[in-house]
Amino acid sequence: MMRELHITKGILEHHMKDFMDSLSSDVVIVGAGPSGLVAAGYLAQDGLNVTVLEKKLAPGGGIWGGGMGYKYVIAQEEARCVLDDYNIFYRRVDENFVAVDSIAMASGLIFGAAQKGAKIFNLITVEDLMVSEGRVRGVVVNNTFALMNGFPIDPVTLEAKAVVDATGHSHDIVKTLSDKNDIKLFTPTGKPIGERSLFAEPAEKAVVENTKEVYPGLFVCGMSTAAVFGGYRMGPIFGGMLLSGKKLAGLLKEYVKKH
Repeated sequence: MMRELHITKGILEHHMKDFMDSLSSDVVIVGAGPSGLVAAGYLAQDGLNVTVLEKKLAPGGGIWGGGMGYKYVIAQEEARCVLDDYNIFYRRVDENFVAVDSIAMASGLIFGAAQKGAKIFNLITVEDLMVSEGRVRGVVVNNTFALMNGFPIDPVTLEAKAVVDATGHSHDIVKTLSDKNDIKLFTPTGKPIGERSLFAEPAEKAVVENTKEVYPGLFVCGMSTAAVFGGYRMGPIFGGMLLSGKKLAGLLKEYVKKH
């Protein structure tokens, strides 16, 4: 017999179990774009407790729209390994590049990260950080709709050994840390430098190079690196984003072991 009570109970019990398991994570990744999802999948696959928080309804970041609404993006040959690991199909452009259906890529990364064990929550906004003794120790979260409507609702907190700013161009997490605290980031100026205009080749290299810790306990990946370290934007080529996520996973595996 179908009872509405059983439907609601099943939703709440399973959601709350996942959320309770995320109250203390190895890694909290803020932003479910390509680099964050790639890192989350690799980390969860290796047994880490990984929580991904997305403020919007749909994870996937800027992949969905392809290039100006044309539903393909480009990836470099060296990033094909990530596409293969996530079972995402592509078409050969030439010996250096492949074309990837943006819808298949976004959905493939979301499903792949979840299937590998990452817990992904949408409609949750990180409005602040937990900072003590010179390091980031977690995030302060609230319901996206509550914040959109300006409701005076207090947030709750999630602890983590490491937090990742994968919020893209807006670099919300690093910006909040820098604006609200008297601290110096691991950048040349001690502050976010700001993203530069489009120049694809150096942008792709820099997004991987600058995937790293920016303050004790806080890492950056993907387009957040451009805003924080002054890199160029690159447009609808995603190899650097995929490789940024893969590099981040490697860095965080070692970091969590030490902390």
